[in-house]
Amino acid sequence: MKQKELIKNVIWFVGLIAVLWGLRAFVFSPVVVSGDSMKPTLVDGERVIALKNVKIKRFDIVTFPAPDEAGRDYIKRVIGLPGDTIEYKDDTLYINGKKYSEPYLNEYKAKLANGAKLTDDFTLENKLNVTKVPEGQLFVLGDNRQISKDSRYIGFISESKILGDVRFSIWPISKFGTID
Repeated sequence: MKQKELIKNVIWFVGLIAVLWGLRAFVFSPVVVSGDSMKPTLVDGERVIALKNVKIKRFDIVTFPAPDEAGRDYIKRVIGLPGDTIEYKDDTLYINGKKYSEPYLNEYKAKLANGAKLTDDFTLENKLNVTKVPEGQLFVLGDNRQISKDSRYIGFISESKILGDVRFSIWPISKFGTID
């Protein structure tokens, strides 16, 4: 009897490992935030969960391999989708000529000295020599615009390179929950 019970337990344990491996490989990925480019939304050392194989929407936070640093991943916010025109003017975002508010930047904007800008003025044309986000590409920015190495400097990010859509914070416990 004990041998049958042991075999059942081993099979159950192997099955559990297989299910967990499958979830990790195809459904989600744990990510550790490194650096301050997404502050205050995400902080250095924060542990988050990125969902794989989801449709990326504007303002989602995504992770992708750093195009300029082998072996490193970046986490940034999607601002421009394929076909979009992007412009920043007077610290205000315009997408396809329409003004967009970015409430996730309010905390940093409130700390700026009078007249200082969180995001310098730019257009896709004067930053990347194109007028629209190309097909199959995304334009991403870090929330901490003054220090973020993002699409303004590293160029567009291929949609096929997106590793996941960062949706949940699991550590520190004070930040546990969904990410806005």
